[in-house]
Amino acid sequence: MDGDGQPRTTVHPLVNHRMLAMLRAVGAGRGLVSCSSEPDLFIDGLSCGDQFAAHALAHLGLISATCTGRPGELVPAVLTPAGEAIVTGEQRPAA
Repeated sequence: MDGDGQPRTTVHPLVNHRMLAMLRAVGAGRGLVSCSSEPDLFIDGLSCGDQFAAHALAHLGLISATCTGRPGELVPAVLTPAGEAIVTGEQRPAA
C-alpha cells in the first residue's frame, strides 16, 4: 500500500514479442553485449538482427553487462531485476 491506502502497482516498460525473445535468450545465458554507450547484443555468438531493440533493452535497464570491459569487447549479458520481471510474466508484452 502507498501513503494514501491504495495498492502499489509496478510499472514496467512495454516490450514487443521480438524484445521479449531477446530477453529470454539473455536470461538463458545465451547473450553477449559489446562494451559501448550503444551496446550491441549477440545471441549464440551471432549479432542480433535488431540492434535498435537491443539498444532499447539496455537503455531501458532490462539487460546489462556482467562486468566492465574494453570498448568494443564482448562480455556476458544478464537480465536486470526489471528484465527478469518481464520474462517471468509479471507483464504482458506489447502487441
